[in-house]
Amino acid sequence: MTAAEILLDELRRLRTTRGLNQEEFGRLISYSGTHVSAVETGSRPPTTDYAAAIDRALQTGGIFGRLLDRLSVLDLAPPWLREWISVEEQATALRWYEPVFVPGLLQTEGYARAILHAGGQLTPEQIDQRVRSRIDRQSILNRENPPHLVVVLDVAVLRRTVNDSRMIMREQSEHLAAAAELPHVRIHVVPEETGLYPGLQGGFILATMPDDSALGHVDSQVRSETVSGSAEIATLQRTWESVVRDALPRKLSLALIKEAALTWT
Repeated sequence: MTAAEILLDELRRLRTTRGLNQEEFGRLISYSGTHVSAVETGSRPPTTDYAAAIDRALQTGGIFGRLLDRLSVLDLAPPWLREWISVEEQATALRWYEPVFVPGLLQTEGYARAILHAGGQLTPEQIDQRVRSRIDRQSILNRENPPHLVVVLDVAVLRRTVNDSRMIMREQSEHLAAAAELPHVRIHVVPEETGLYPGLQGGFILATMPDDSALGHVDSQVRSETVSGSAEIATLQRTWESVVRDALPRKLSLALIKEAALTWT
């Protein structure tokens, strides 16, 4: 079921539980019964004004406006990532190790667009959708109670250019430095002199949920998946502890990020 279908199902459920037909519901929210029918059958998309009219008339506290906004973001994301986006939104803490790219929650728009374009497998429209989804995901870091985010990067991430653009890398490095100074964000860098270490086998994310359980997210060449098995989580936690030991402390990492930004000027 797509995000749009979920929203339409909830709209139909709201109307029927109140014992209203489409004409009656339309009068309640100042829309025609024909318009209500078109929305519920999917032939006409619900708009922000339509959702706002429902929220006002039924005094829902704005829930349908928020649903429309968040579910639209999910539809922009690739199907394999939608489950993890929901996890991110609920998590109280995120631990993210990345040996290749800047983590999506900390990417600038220019950097995100460049790495998606570099793959050569997406249309311009698909790139636009995924960039928008990626930037919208970052809103969790600006909400009232943001998750605690700890990131460990391999130093190569700071030195690998995208699209041969020094400007994109400078902006991205400066953005990382600014994020590293936020109270709920910590960024550590594994320096070059560490040599080979276990994390180089691949990036991953560990999410701590409100009930203190943990979920993991791993990527490979052929798939990306959310994992919850105790053995899998234990493996990721051991790897996390290893890469944190290999990484520089917070202040030294920030200095290295700022130094990298200067090299791209």
